[in-house]
Amino acid sequence: MKDQTAVIADDHALIRQGIRQILTSAGLDVVAEASDGLEAIAMIRSHRPALLTLDIAMPYSRGIEVFGEARRWSPETRIIVFSGMTSTGLLSELAGAGADAIFLKRDELESFSASIPKVMSGQRILGPGVRDLLDSTSSIETLTARERQILNLVAQGLNNRDIGARLGVSAKTVDNHRTNLMRKVNVHSAAELLALALREGLLDTNRET
Repeated sequence: MKDQTAVIADDHALIRQGIRQILTSAGLDVVAEASDGLEAIAMIRSHRPALLTLDIAMPYSRGIEVFGEARRWSPETRIIVFSGMTSTGLLSELAGAGADAIFLKRDELESFSASIPKVMSGQRILGPGVRDLLDSTSSIETLTARERQILNLVAQGLNNRDIGARLGVSAKTVDNHRTNLMRKVNVHSAAELLALALREGLLDTNRET
């Protein structure tokens, strides 16, 4: 591995150009760019850079596969992952696999820029959007079975009275459960609750609840 070298892997030329400018400003020498997964793996094997910036969704090889190959061929390379996807399962998998930093593409560039010296010194960083998503997942795991039932029914458009009739409880009891689950997952409307349920795959429309 060569000190202060970097490889950029992203299938969008404009994004690669922006990342190159940031890395160069941080004192890194960008030695190669890759526009697809297979090219990224080849560049990692060839250069064994100090830093790899990796788009998680590229043609020919999924980013998580490129990540694994990078760890195999150049285990000392620091890896900063960018994701346009908000799947908490994927983000958790990357964090658990040892990504040095993970950012959503919607995160501010300043967060990425500020992370570079920290990552190069051995710190692990989660961008603000990633932290928010993973915190939401932790909250979801605390929901009771009854709260999950009610979440499913709210997301299907039922009101408290209809849900109470379906579950054999009062509308007031449903309201209490609904208030508790919204507090746990930090949402403030039925629309936000539906978005969360869809994102996390919590809807079970084939099951009678």
